[in-house]
Amino acid sequence: MNHLKNNKLQRRAKCLYALCVCLALTAAMFVMPAFAAPAGGDPLDVVNNLSEFIFSLIRAVGLILLGYGILQVGLSLQSHDPSQRSNGMLTIAGGIVITFTREILNLITGTGA
Repeated sequence: MNHLKNNKLQRRAKCLYALCVCLALTAAMFVMPAFAAPAGGDPLDVVNNLSEFIFSLIRAVGLILLGYGILQVGLSLQSHDPSQRSNGMLTIAGGIVITFTREILNLITGTGA
């Protein structure tokens, strides 16, 4: 009985080892070279690019919420459900606020876009 338990444990260890080796080889195969910015480049460009990327992700989430809120309101009109309609309106409002986060922040801070 103990021999079967050891055999099963050894098979699991071999399987786990093979999985780790496969993952390491896959990670090594898909390595992308990273090139440094040119010597005369502005270091703030990297920060600005990251900021653009993050705000585009936030905008995408806001648009998804906006679409989901419109879907909720449409379904509530079909089923005559007032609580679902109010939840849909709140989701639409939240989606609008999230979608226009960058513009709202620019208005608050007074920086022109």
